[in-house]
Amino acid sequence: MSTIKNLQVKTNLNTSCDLLLVGTQDGVTKFPSMDCVSTLSRKSISNALSGEKKIGSEKKRVVIYNDNKVKRIALYGFVKNTDLDKVRALGADVTSYIISNKVKHAAINLKSFSITDKNLQAFCEGLVMGSYEFLDYKPKAKGIVLNKITLVGDVDKKIAQKGEVLGRGVCYGRDLSNHPANVLTPSYIAKDAVKIAKTNAKMKSKVIDVSKFEKLGLGSFYGVAMGAHEPAKLILVEYKGGKAKDKPIALVGKGLTFDSGGISIKPSAKMDEMKFDMCGSAVVMGVLQAVAELSPKLNIIFAIGSTENMPGGKAQRPGDIVTAYNGKTIEVLNTDAEGRLVLADVLAYVTKNYKPKEILDFATLTGAVLMALGDHASGLMGNDPSLINKVKKASKKSGEKVWELPMWEEYSKDVKSTIADLRNLGRPPMAGTIAGGVFLQEFVDNTPWCHLDIAGTAWGPKEPSYQPKNGATGVGVRMVYEFLEDSI
Repeated sequence: MSTIKNLQVKTNLNTSCDLLLVGTQDGVTKFPSMDCVSTLSRKSISNALSGEKKIGSEKKRVVIYNDNKVKRIALYGFVKNTDLDKVRALGADVTSYIISNKVKHAAINLKSFSITDKNLQAFCEGLVMGSYEFLDYKPKAKGIVLNKITLVGDVDKKIAQKGEVLGRGVCYGRDLSNHPANVLTPSYIAKDAVKIAKTNAKMKSKVIDVSKFEKLGLGSFYGVAMGAHEPAKLILVEYKGGKAKDKPIALVGKGLTFDSGGISIKPSAKMDEMKFDMCGSAVVMGVLQAVAELSPKLNIIFAIGSTENMPGGKAQRPGDIVTAYNGKTIEVLNTDAEGRLVLADVLAYVTKNYKPKEILDFATLTGAVLMALGDHASGLMGNDPSLINKVKKASKKSGEKVWELPMWEEYSKDVKSTIADLRNLGRPPMAGTIAGGVFLQEFVDNTPWCHLDIAGTAWGPKEPSYQPKNGATGVGVRMVYEFLEDSI
């Protein structure tokens, strides 16, 4: 991963830097008072702001060379906006511009960009996310030389820190998802989870190997894992940041590090993209990293079911019947509807053993969600209106869009089997995303629960400039952390 790793906040710029960015808007001709700008440079700036070729409009840039500790001053035209997602995009655009100038240390005058405590977090998120590049497999490629950005202004450092940490959490989730499946295995995710847990004294990790699945009763998960050479893992991290008596919030992620479809094998076209079938676990891991750094005051369970879905000689077959952790039997009609089989056991295990007050699960579960919502919003389903509204609030706050789909009783009937309790398909091609949701609902008892299908939003080119041009997006990390903070 190549990304900016050092944001610092200072009231005044009293150190040297390679480039100072000052925001300019249409009609604004006054330059902010800054001791680091020489008299000669100030005159040049004044001429640039008031001359015939005004630079206040968006996308216009003028660089003034300064004879002081600040080597260059960039007048950066932008349009003021109160929409936090636009501010986030502005942060990404600013970082992109800084990187293009190949400088090691840049400074940003926050006031000139209309950045206050109200929009500072979004701006910092954009700064970090906009600097992301995935270069791990290009040994000759040079990453960004930028190693520090100084934010100059009278703002709350804790807000800036939160924005930076969440931005890095998103980039970490992108990194995990972008790795190829021969590198990013269930064992890789497990080792990373254990490593992160060791950085926070309030965290405790446990990894359950596939060799113990049958004995524990994780029959649904085990069925998916049987065909894979890579050993499956149930990854658990317990974070105790709240009061001992408080029930935890559980975050559950689907971690299919490669999904061939199993015996119900997928078409070869775009099968390479099935390395992204673990993006649900990337949400959980990105939030795990952020929680380890920010230590919110609540209790959380992080749970990931990770395996490959492969057509090996021991792979489960269409028509097999498996028994889930909660005792319900499942007829496997299609081995490519495996994510719900993995999540079924993880949800049931977490529900029974940790008794959470709320559960959120994340999965690239269905292609059908792209047909319903495209790639702009994640599908949201759940059994508790209050919890659903909390997720919607966090969605609005983070700019990560969700759209609620119905969970009516009629849909639940679609996943009933004639020879088992359930079947892992609804009535294709109808309501495939909802069928996945009502199936998962069978494994949370009466615990308030929400399911987010991120198959449309987890990877691929997206519109905001803080999103990468290709590869994983890191969707969900910021929204979930906002949800957690709202739950304190």
